[in-house]
Order: sequence, then structure tokens, then C-alpha cells
Amino acid sequence: MLSKACIVGAYQRKLEELAAVPDLDLLVAVPAYWRDERGVTPLERAHTVGYRLETLPMAFNGNFHLHFYPTLGSLLKRERPDIVHIDEEPYNLATYHANVLARRLKAKTLWFSWQNLLRNYPFPFSAMECYNLRHVDYALMGSQSAARVWLEKGYRGAFSVLPQFGVDPEIFCPPIAPRPLSPVHLAYVGRLVPEKGVDLFIAALQGLDGAWRATILGSGPERERLMAQAQSAGIADRIEFRPPLPSTEMPGFYQQVDVLVLPSRTQPNWTEQFGRVLIETMACGAVAVGADSGEIPVVIGDAGIVFPEADVPALRERLAQLMRDGALRASLAQAGRARVLSQFTHRHIALETARVYQGLLQ
Repeated sequence: MLSKACIVGAYQRKLEELAAVPDLDLLVAVPAYWRDERGVTPLERAHTVGYRLETLPMAFNGNFHLHFYPTLGSLLKRERPDIVHIDEEPYNLATYHANVLARRLKAKTLWFSWQNLLRNYPFPFSAMECYNLRHVDYALMGSQSAARVWLEKGYRGAFSVLPQFGVDPEIFCPPIAPRPLSPVHLAYVGRLVPEKGVDLFIAALQGLDGAWRATILGSGPERERLMAQAQSAGIADRIEFRPPLPSTEMPGFYQQVDVLVLPSRTQPNWTEQFGRVLIETMACGAVAVGADSGEIPVVIGDAGIVFPEADVPALRERLAQLMRDGALRASLAQAGRARVLSQFTHRHIALETARVYQGLLQ
């Protein structure tokens, strides 16, 4: 498997679950770090039992479309894999490069996609996408909307709809001691960029009555503007801005949160592809509140609260309702945990992925 996403320690639990499947020998190649608007995320070696985790040099690190692994060909010739799982989008150079190298060695290939907007890419990305749509043995789509995109773009091969990662419910779990009844702890976790709608969250907090405190955990170019917004709204003393935590520390953070808000707003070139923080917080027994952007309503289902996108009064009213009604918070927290256990565990996703592998070999 080739995956820059697997530098995140929490995601590596899926790899351990995959490696536990009988007759499956797993090697995962990752970069030493990944750079984006949040800064540099280094490789975490948190869950590495049962498989090999190998770092490869990456060219154009931080460039989503152009990055690739120059020494991947040597690794594939050395290992001679039966299957190469390319955990990348089909329009990226990394996917095209890995797919060509793997197929030269007669390995079966598959790629993964979250892309849920129909977009046309310029050359050479359009050519790479065309090759990857026609020369691959299987595709994994992160959502039904992603599947619709690739079917419309001409993909005619076998595929499954399956999220990229789940959670480990033994690590992401409710706290042993009950959460304090007051103040209600509201939180946002993620990138501080316009499309995530953090400004909408702060606007909803302005005028929200009752005993509450809020945490905004993340980094990005909007940080200073958001802090100024909180100051201007007169609620800066109730909102704590914190930098990102290592993935291994996130369960402890979620266990201190009562309600997590994901107020994403759709952009012409982006809409929420999944919202991983939702399943993490639900697994930890907190209530998920999300905008009806992209896949958020599908992920939350009836186990949380969905509000109309960019509707600040509606978000404020949903938060006020949760603050007033402790029984509702408890009921939704229980439903959220049950939803994760049934659909979004690493084990469930790993077993479904292994079935794909077995089908390819048969």
C-alpha cells in the first residue's frame, strides 16, 4: 500500500487490522512527513504490529497533484507484490506513477478517491486521470457521491463504496467518569480555512445564552482573523484557540467535549468529503453537529444534529437546544457511538478491504 495518509498514527490501526487477516502480507510505504497549509505533519509510528511500515523519499512534498515517490520502482521490483493499493486520487501524479510501475510488474492495482465534485483537470492531469480510469483492477470510493462522479467521468470497472479509515472504538471511547454538566464544552476540530466555516461557529456562539465554553483546535491561515472575530464579538474569554494535537492525543481531547460542530460551507471547488472528526467525536460519546454540506448528513445520519449550511441562527438554536436538554445530549451521544460501532470501525473497513484483495487474487 502506498499512502501519505498513513503517516497519521491513529489511522495505522486499520493497517494492523488488515495485517491480522490470514495469508495477507502487508507492506505500507509512506513519506517521512507531509506539508500543507497547517504546516508539517511528521510520520507517527503509533500502531505498527504485524506489518512493515517503510518510508520513501517524496518529490514535491506538499503539492497535492504533483507529489510522487522517485524510488518506488526499486521497492516494487524488490518486493514483487501481488496487489498495489494506491491510496491516492486517480488524477494525481503519484497514482499514475505507481499504477504504471505496478502494472509493468503484472501486479493488480486499485486506487482510492474522495473526489465528490465533477471537475475537469488540465493536461497532464487529465491524461493521467484517463489512464487510471481505464487501467486499474478496482476502485475504492469514499462516498456515494464520489462513486457518482467517477461513473459520470467514464469509470466502468469494479468498485466499492468504503471510507478510507474508521476509528478504533477501544481507543476512541467515552470517558470513564461522566462529563461535567456545566459548563457545556463546545468544540471545532480541523483546518482553519474559509471552507470549514469556523467563522459561522463563532458567530453562532455570539448571543448564545447559558454556561458554555468553546475550544477551536487547529491551525491554518484563518487563525488570526478568527481570533479577531471572537475578540470583536466580546466572547474571546470563552473561546480557547489551541494548536493541533498528535492523533494519539485526540481521544483524550474528545472525551472532554460535549458537542463538536463541523460548520463546513460548500465552495465552487470543494464540498465536505466525509468529516472524519464526526466519527471520532461520536465514538467518544460526544454529540456531532454538522452543516448539510457534502457527506456530513450521511455520516451523522440520525445520530446527531444537522443544520442548514451557513445558517447561523439555526446553528445557534441547535446549540441552545443541546445546552438546555441534557437528556437529548445523552441520547444522541449513545446513538452516535452505536452508529460508529456498526459502520465506521477500522476493523469493519479493514475486513471489507481484505475482501476486495481476495476478490482480485481470485
